[in-house]
Amino acid sequence: MTTRKGIILAGGTGTRLHPITLGVSKQLLPIYDKPMIYYPVTVLMLAGIREIAIITTPEDQPQFRRLLGDGARWGLSFTFIVQPSPDGLAQAYLLAEDFLAGAPSAMVLGDNIFFGHGLPDALAAADARATGGTVFGYRVADPERYGVVDFAPDGTVRAIVEKPERPPSHFAVTGLYFLDASAPDRARAVRPSARGELEIADLLQSYLDEGALAVERLGRGYAWLDTGTHGSLLDAGNFVRTLQDRQGLQMGCPEEIAFQKGWITAESLRAEALRLQKNDYGRYLLRLLPA
Repeated sequence: MTTRKGIILAGGTGTRLHPITLGVSKQLLPIYDKPMIYYPVTVLMLAGIREIAIITTPEDQPQFRRLLGDGARWGLSFTFIVQPSPDGLAQAYLLAEDFLAGAPSAMVLGDNIFFGHGLPDALAAADARATGGTVFGYRVADPERYGVVDFAPDGTVRAIVEKPERPPSHFAVTGLYFLDASAPDRARAVRPSARGELEIADLLQSYLDEGALAVERLGRGYAWLDTGTHGSLLDAGNFVRTLQDRQGLQMGCPEEIAFQKGWITAESLRAEALRLQKNDYGRYLLRLLPA
């Protein structure tokens, strides 16, 4: 099976977060002690994905390159792709088509945060599906803000409805999509919606129409946060801080995952830790080193 590649969509203008995002990309804002983009990067790492395309605006790309480099220090390979204008989530598959080169993909939105003990297993199950697609449903109190799963009485999925006025369920589709190699071709067939965007819901519907889309429900033991508003940005930071302070474990730490997976050596981890040793993050990395 062709190795799956990753996509992080980190474009857009972040208008809902103005004035914070007038001078910096939303995905570079801090979520407690790390830049926001660390969290989607580590989701892909937990799925075993090492080749990742990061889609940004032309203006913000130099900042992402300065922060992330080429990915080698985490055992990864980053490719940077420009999004000239934010024309919908499905556009990402057109922009990344050359990067994918016929490979299946896992795309995660740059402002989404996932947490849960069973997350690696859920990701592995989605990755194991060689054809079709897998998305994750999560129960929310305000489904009208999201793409919502419409379930038939027998529990099968009938449709995914984008930001419905009358949501057919409380299950939102999260910003994490495992799709097979046909995604760019399917995205090419999507027509702009009334708001002028290539909607991810329309792309997913093409899989659903063929019976090729699995919707996995993330239950009570998971957290899914998006950080598109001032309040949700603060909530996410408080969530991460509470977990880390309580457990003494880092959330969204690429150095730790890379070391655990054998993608970097102890010497490389030590070098990263010493570079950051003036704060708790660097001291945490030092504690990961074998005695």
